[in-house]
Amino acid sequence: MAVLAVAFSARLPAQDTVETPASFHDDPKAELAVELVKKYEGLHDSPDYYPYYGYGHCRLEGEKLSYDMTEAEAESLLRKDLSVRYRLFRKFGKDALLLTVLSYNVGQGVLLGHGGHPKSGLVRKLEAGNRDIYREYIAYCRYKGKPVSSIERRRKMEFLLLYEP
Repeated sequence: MAVLAVAFSARLPAQDTVETPASFHDDPKAELAVELVKKYEGLHDSPDYYPYYGYGHCRLEGEKLSYDMTEAEAESLLRKDLSVRYRLFRKFGKDALLLTVLSYNVGQGVLLGHGGHPKSGLVRKLEAGNRDIYREYIAYCRYKGKPVSSIERRRKMEFLLLYEP
């Protein structure tokens, strides 16, 4: 929780005056994004979580993973996953990190429109230049079609800490 408190006091340059970072690791809020995912995902350290490992990494075909991985290994895997997703969303400028974190939980296909999913209203709104996305963002709080208050709290915290007006 101390990491989240630091975010409120951090003085970051306005993103209007800064180009979108070239990579996830260059984003000034990347560390905060990692800590948010770790906090809300928790460490998936038993076969009960299959096919998820570490901090929510979904095992890919042919990948050799173990539930005995260390927290450092799990965090490294998380950073790699976020870095890959960040490249997909970089074109969204200051909203790239927010979309990266959301896609880690809901899947990039749900947002960008792949695998039988239409492009999300959230992404369509951003593409149209409308950044008034709070309602669309926190709407991603359902599990099996039903709203879940803990997921809604997660979305609100992500938005509060990662959205740059």
